[in-house]
Amino acid sequence: MKVLMKGNEALAEGAVRGGAYLFAGYPMTPQSEIMEYLSVRMPELGRIFRQTESETASIFTVYGARQAGMRTFTSSSGVGMSLMQEGISGMCAKSIPGVFANVQRCGPGLGFALEGQGDYLRDTRGGGNGDYRVLILAPNSVQEMMDFAYESFELAEKWKNPVEILSEGKIGQMVEPVELPEFKETKRVVDGMDGVPKKILLDHDDPEFGLKIAKKIEAMAEEEQRWESYLTEDAETIFTAYGIPSRTARGAVDKLRAEGERVGLLRVISAWPFPVKGFAQLPDTVKRILTIESCVTPQMAEDVLITAKKVMHLRDAEVYSLCSGPVAAKVGEIMQKYYQIKEDPQKEAISIIPNKAEPFNRAEL
Repeated sequence: MKVLMKGNEALAEGAVRGGAYLFAGYPMTPQSEIMEYLSVRMPELGRIFRQTESETASIFTVYGARQAGMRTFTSSSGVGMSLMQEGISGMCAKSIPGVFANVQRCGPGLGFALEGQGDYLRDTRGGGNGDYRVLILAPNSVQEMMDFAYESFELAEKWKNPVEILSEGKIGQMVEPVELPEFKETKRVVDGMDGVPKKILLDHDDPEFGLKIAKKIEAMAEEEQRWESYLTEDAETIFTAYGIPSRTARGAVDKLRAEGERVGLLRVISAWPFPVKGFAQLPDTVKRILTIESCVTPQMAEDVLITAKKVMHLRDAEVYSLCSGPVAAKVGEIMQKYYQIKEDPQKEAISIIPNKAEPFNRAEL
């Protein structure tokens, strides 16, 4: 059965149907509908909802409840996710599964209540202290908000590692039809066992602690890469994006194909691990790659550039970036950028200067 749902509500319902037993969170636009929805839905099902005094308290509530055997979940955006990084780092260190959603907003500091993709570098690099990685799924539709939340608990338990759903304000607020999955059993599971564990998988006193972390990260990177290819078989130019920009990029591909241009799209679904295998499957005809992001300066473009150097037949491909600020680039803007880089290649392909920036004026400071 299909129903119309807002993205944030679909994510919340997906987590409920995926087995979430406890949610702890703190309100912040543009993700507050997740909390509002779950404040009714969790008690309705005999599960636990907690509004904590801060995002820091939220992540440590999730941390502790998971050690007691509950499937746990939290969500926030922007600065709220920054406040959670200590807890996320601790969960990775102790191999504690958990799920959290980041409905991104734009801007540094407190940011603005708008959509954007400015948290990519923080989240994919591990935003807290030490060496760790979080599995990150990036939806581009309301259906994927539900689907990714639904599967995230089992994915977290598979790797004994936190999983993040990296969304953005526009997906959280948009309304689309979704297919509702069946309810999964709400289990008390820790480290793959029923009940409270007698032993944490990783111990800081273990002399091979660092090596075990490294091996797990390597294994996750090998097995969990996800992407979607669209009309790439003979492409000379590849657009690459995640989230909302991947939707407008697909529209640009269709229009440019109608004009006889050999373009295609590689949509990034796993922001980490980055889908290097997807790029490796691109044809030898690729001459240039254009990364399209809703942020002020290139972020995912760094991963694209590194990946192009890893994949032998892409090493000579030019890598460009289109940064549209907090609002996703329109189809026409992507087409305009495409013709620009095709007809007038730049030596400095990736620039930190925003796509539409005016000359910098020191007096404005």
